[in-house]
Amino acid sequence: MRSRDSLLTRLGRWAAELLLVFLGAYAAFWLTNHQEHLQEALRHEQVLTALEDQVTADLESAKKQRDQQAKGLVAFKRALDAGEMPPLTPLSFSSDYSATDVATLLQSGGYQLLDVKTLVALRHLESVLRGGISTIKHIQDLSDALIVPNLDQDITFFYDPATKQLRKRFARYTDSLEFFQTFYNEYIQALTELRTQIRTERQKR
Repeated sequence: MRSRDSLLTRLGRWAAELLLVFLGAYAAFWLTNHQEHLQEALRHEQVLTALEDQVTADLESAKKQRDQQAKGLVAFKRALDAGEMPPLTPLSFSSDYSATDVATLLQSGGYQLLDVKTLVALRHLESVLRGGISTIKHIQDLSDALIVPNLDQDITFFYDPATKQLRKRFARYTDSLEFFQTFYNEYIQALTELRTQIRTERQKR
C-alpha cells in the first residue's frame, strides 16, 4: 500500500512539475508575444505619426504655393485680356520629393504595418508627384531655353505688337501657368486623401 501511495505521490509531483514547466513556457511565450505586439503597435503609431506630420506640412506648403501661383496666373491673364503685354517670367518649381524616402519607409516595416488602403493612397500620391514633376521639368527646360536668355529683350520679342498676343514660340506660356494650377490641385487632393486615410487607420487601433 505504501509503495502504491509513494508511486502516486511521485506521479503527482511529476505531473505538478510538468504543469509548472508548461505554464512557465506558456507564460514566457505569451509575454514575448505580448511585448512584440506592443512594439509593433508602437512602431505602427510612430510610422503613422511621421507620415501624418509630413503630409500635413506638405499640404500647407502646397496650398500656399498654389495660391501664390494662382495670383500670378490671374494677373497675367487679366492683363493679356485687357490688351496689355505683361512680361513673361521664368517658370520654375522646386521640390525635395524623393522616391527613395517612401521606399525606405515601406521597406523598413511600412508594408507590414500599414493598412492596404493607406498604401494605395500613398502610391497614388507618388504617382501624382512623379507625373507632375516630370511635366514641370519639361516646362522648366523650355523656360530656361526660351525665356531666361531673352529677359533683357524688348517686350515685342515675346509679343506681336499688332495683335498684342504672344508669338507662336511663346503661345503655350499661359497653358504652362495653368498646368501648375492643375498639378497643385491634384497634389493637394492626393495629400488630403492620404491624410484622411491615415487618420482613419489610427482610429481603428
